[in-house]
Amino acid sequence: MKTIIIPQPGKVEIIETPMPEPKEGEALLKVLRGGICGSDLGTYRGTFAYASYPRIPGHEFSARIEKLNGDATAYGLHKGMVVTCNPYFNCGHCYSCSRGVVNCCEHNETLGAQRDGAFSEYITMPFARIYDGKGLEPDELAAIEPFCISYHGAVTRGKVKAGDKVLVVGAGTIGALAAVAAKSQGASVYIADVAQKKIDYAVKSFGLDGGIFNDGSTFADKCFEITQGKGFDVAIEAVGLPSTFQNCIDAAAFGGRVVLIGVGKKNLDFNFTLLQKKELNVFGSRNALKQDFLNLIDLVKSGKVNLRKAITNTYEFDDAAKAFADFALHGADMLKVEIKFPD
Repeated sequence: MKTIIIPQPGKVEIIETPMPEPKEGEALLKVLRGGICGSDLGTYRGTFAYASYPRIPGHEFSARIEKLNGDATAYGLHKGMVVTCNPYFNCGHCYSCSRGVVNCCEHNETLGAQRDGAFSEYITMPFARIYDGKGLEPDELAAIEPFCISYHGAVTRGKVKAGDKVLVVGAGTIGALAAVAAKSQGASVYIADVAQKKIDYAVKSFGLDGGIFNDGSTFADKCFEITQGKGFDVAIEAVGLPSTFQNCIDAAAFGGRVVLIGVGKKNLDFNFTLLQKKELNVFGSRNALKQDFLNLIDLVKSGKVNLRKAITNTYEFDDAAKAFADFALHGADMLKVEIKFPD
């Protein structure tokens, strides 16, 4: 079978690899669509903290069940079903896993990061990590996982509810989908970025309440003008920079909630008395839970959210190298990039 591999930074190849055989309790899946995540792009660029080489990328994908090794009726699975999967492999034994917060597993291995990913024609997955796509199309299902990351931050962690005024800093895929998640709960949602084009696309495509160009110097003034001096009930950081986290601290209302989804490497030096003075609730958000996947499959199926608006670029499998190169060079003009696998 054919497999997309990153043998070293800056290089993508398609190679021949052996067909996998599912173990007991696993399914053989025919991959249909795959989304290029920021972590995949980081592996390609050589900047991702968990990157090692060679690496098969990919953890956002949809697939069709080709074979089941064992009885999968308890999981509602059958041959021919089009599905998506939970790509976070938790250990099941650490303190986090023992408390049910498996997304915070101390020994987590995510497909495409700490272990080889899903960008092969065929892969195997345990029954428990496979979710019925309920008739959604492969391109939509491949976008469920990044939507889960965003939803987990905005709703599961941030507790966004109807009537809240929400600010999302960062209009990339995760930020835009965090805004969509917040909007789905009945909140008023504003999105900020340094790229006006991305702001305009998110506001228009997802029916957001407004956008804020983040020029740094007047950002806080713009936020308080929108909220009549009150600040935002929830501020969501979806970039991973010290400056954008500071934006959220500054823009949040007294007694507000700040959610950190973005992953960064730099330290932040700020006046932490602001956290005490404003009595802010600050939440980290990592990965997603099974219930997030199930909730969002149902939400997209209901028609209340159109994930296709987040998919701006699609490439054929044989053009995988071009897909990564284009995304690396022109990412400011793209949102979600997907690869269509041969069927």
